[in-house]
Amino acid sequence: MRRADRLFQIIQILRRSTRPVTASMMADELEVSKRSVYRDVADLIGQRVPIRGEAGLGYVLGRDFDMPPLMLTPDEIEAAVLGAQWVAERGDAVLAGAARDLIAKIAAAVPERLRPFVAEPTIGAPGGHVTAPDGLDIARTRAWIRSGRKIRIRYRTQDAMDSERTVWPVIIGYAETVRLLAAWCELRKDFRHFRTDRIVAAEFLDARYDARPGDLRLRWKRHMESERADRSGVKPAPRRPLRAATTR
Repeated sequence: MRRADRLFQIIQILRRSTRPVTASMMADELEVSKRSVYRDVADLIGQRVPIRGEAGLGYVLGRDFDMPPLMLTPDEIEAAVLGAQWVAERGDAVLAGAARDLIAKIAAAVPERLRPFVAEPTIGAPGGHVTAPDGLDIARTRAWIRSGRKIRIRYRTQDAMDSERTVWPVIIGYAETVRLLAAWCELRKDFRHFRTDRIVAAEFLDARYDARPGDLRLRWKRHMESERADRSGVKPAPRRPLRAATTR
């Protein structure tokens, strides 16, 4: 790897991390010595790249650092195209259209020498995928997730039993042939995962739940970690209960 490319990769490693990254971690990823990383970091700091930290503790990249967003490597281009192809095949109509537009924008923005990596990538997502039809508007659900609003659903179980639930939507997950709505369920007072093809009806409420969407997502992630710990036999850390639902 050329040194200029290695300096760029160090910036990329730091930019994608929210925690300090040690020289040892960067050296392992770049397959170079820690001494080389220390020297490269010192050079970047000398070029006024806002890197903070020190040897042994790790380094972070200042949030005010501005780098052209489309300085993409061939591998990054193919990763983006593969992800967009996957979404175009499996996403809802709005998201699928956005994925196709993204591929076109990448092709228009990258230099001419890199366009073959968009038009003729070495990897691809298989076509012909069939997903069970959703029982609610997925694009609107994504908007409700962002704004922290509730949804009232009627859900039908595998045994054809219906129940009414008011949920705080967290995230939409993609399984092989179905989509899943992860949400806090007011009825069960816990997180639940609902297959979107089993949602019989949905009412998108104006009421907001009493939590920030980012905090709710963090609690859901901790819930999933606890579930995995239970399955592995490791005692999970106690979870703080969510506050009772209120309308703001």
